[in-house]
Amino acid sequence: MQDLERTRPAGRRPRAAWRRRAATAALAGTLVAGLAGCAAGTTPGAAGAQAPATPASGADVAATTAPPAAAAATEPALTAPEPDAPAPTSDATSDATSTPGLTASAPPAEPEPTQEPEPTPPATSPAPSTAPSPTASTSPAPAPSDSAPVALRSGDRGERVRAAQEHLSDLGYWLGDADGSYGELTRQAVLALQGAAGLQRDGVLGPRTSAALADGVRPQASTSSGRALEIVRDAGLALFVVDGEVQLALHTSTGTFETYVRDDGAERLADTPAGTFAVTWAERGWTDAALGRLYSPRYFHPDGIALHGSASVPGYPASHGCARVTTAAMDMVWARDLMPVGSTVVVR
Repeated sequence: MQDLERTRPAGRRPRAAWRRRAATAALAGTLVAGLAGCAAGTTPGAAGAQAPATPASGADVAATTAPPAAAAATEPALTAPEPDAPAPTSDATSDATSTPGLTASAPPAEPEPTQEPEPTPPATSPAPSTAPSPTASTSPAPAPSDSAPVALRSGDRGERVRAAQEHLSDLGYWLGDADGSYGELTRQAVLALQGAAGLQRDGVLGPRTSAALADGVRPQASTSSGRALEIVRDAGLALFVVDGEVQLALHTSTGTFETYVRDDGAERLADTPAGTFAVTWAERGWTDAALGRLYSPRYFHPDGIALHGSASVPGYPASHGCARVTTAAMDMVWARDLMPVGSTVVVR
């Protein structure tokens, strides 16, 4: 083989041998280019595709048979085009390298969201209320309810007066006719009710007296049989009783139990003496007596003490010893003959 090489003229090589060497050189170039491509991050097949298919001269052949390092230095490295990728948001999030075989750094963890602080209300005073401030009422005061009725007194009129009159009459407190007018007879009936209930006697139908009326307070008799007039001094009552039952009750003003001087100069006690007596005589109409005028008196005591009519019958003891009632009440006693001569009178 070496002899044949020597017999051939210099500068000429057989075509078959040249082709084998060219193929060998091309393969070597391809390997070198592949290694260089691996180092540069290129695709091996791309570098091999750049080798010339047919050398132009012996210089070209020599170039192809050069050592791999020289070929790597002279052969330009082709870089495969990178696929499109989104632009990095910052240097910290871009890839470090694209070399195959190396593990790419993991993308940095997204920063945890920070907790938004709760808004702090401004340190200001609250806005004033827009509600309108209460204003003084200009409407008239409401009328009192039935639970707290206005007291009835002399001079009042109306259905309330009439209702009270009817109730008083039903309980036996005499006042004449229930006409809805709070007159003197109604006032006297209220005084009798107050005496029976142990209340202050003022003749006004106020809350306590109204309560006594509603409760049906009635005086009690001390006698149990027959007809009798019972005079209760402390309560200011004149009770007409039949067989232990009070038929009628009147207010009366009895003696003051004070001393006084008679016309003859004698000193006397203004008392209505307690005890049981009997009616001895009676006079109809006005009568002049030593101590004043008496209306239709019915006497029951030797000292001239009687039940009689008077123009003044206050709610307290005011007489010299007699028992005063209104003139209208005395007319009623005469008309009904409630104190016939000989009938019993009990003073207590």
